[in-house]
Amino acid sequence: MPGPFRYTQPVPPKSATGRTAEVYAQIGADFGMDKLATFQVLSPSYELLSATWSLMRESLLAGEASRVGKEVAALGASQANRCQFCVDAHTMLLHATGEHRLAERLAGGQAPEDETHARILAWSKESRAPGGASAPPVPRDEWPEYVGTVLAFHFINRIVSALLTPSVLPGGAQRYRAVRSLAGRSLSKAVRQAPVPGLSLPLLDEAGTGPAWAAGTAIGSAYAALEHAATMGGGLLDEEDREFVEEAVADWKGEHPDEDWPGLPSREERPGARLALLAALAPYRITDEDIAAWRTPQHADHCLVHLVAYGAFLAVDRVAFGFASALESR
Repeated sequence: MPGPFRYTQPVPPKSATGRTAEVYAQIGADFGMDKLATFQVLSPSYELLSATWSLMRESLLAGEASRVGKEVAALGASQANRCQFCVDAHTMLLHATGEHRLAERLAGGQAPEDETHARILAWSKESRAPGGASAPPVPRDEWPEYVGTVLAFHFINRIVSALLTPSVLPGGAQRYRAVRSLAGRSLSKAVRQAPVPGLSLPLLDEAGTGPAWAAGTAIGSAYAALEHAATMGGGLLDEEDREFVEEAVADWKGEHPDEDWPGLPSREERPGARLALLAALAPYRITDEDIAAWRTPQHADHCLVHLVAYGAFLAVDRVAFGFASALESR
């Protein structure tokens, strides 16, 4: 049966060595399983792997805020970004928390019955549009965890949509309620533990103070590390293409581009700019032909994940700017 990886050959956990093995070990301890395609796909770049894991861990898994609430936020962002893989994954993780009714309501496109969860879901969905970003509908001391969770999945959704197949379980088994519930229950022990905040920071190559909304937290350091690692991918484009992509994302208002997107560069003339812009705004539209048009023998898996990450993070940074403006005004 074909695996989940569309264009890369990541390092399997059993073959990992050195620092990559350390990241996989922490994923296994904190998440309940180390064989997670979401992170494995980034293993050609240790910098991206460790920073993406760190931001997700410190925001979603660690901290004091409700894991259920943060799972709802992650699911809402994934719905807004049309990442069915992540929607299905968070449905199963909600089952793991014991919230079976909530999980199935969200899987069926219904609103949560709990008013707080309904507000969190709406808030996270609206965050795709930078102008729609607002303060999380939770206590102020939980803002960094919720904003960090949503931004982590604005990035992860794009990586997943670009580089993985759409099915989170082999054969699309997650479409069955009983399978979703069973898969979630298998992770319940790990989901109900409380990882110690900050333990992912020693795995990072670069860790700064991060943005003001996460100042003084491990989340801020992880965000800074991801920004550093992802923006490195801009070096794979020439100056003209880099400026073009950055200006296009700066003008983006959160919409999903039409299929006949007139502003999308041609595959034949500007394949790198096309791939980065698709990764930012419509990663689910990346095709085999788009990858083949850009990729040459000198473009290893390391290059591909960095170019996709560069585009993905441009969109994340645009959303983060909206959050920063909204939180500063509160």
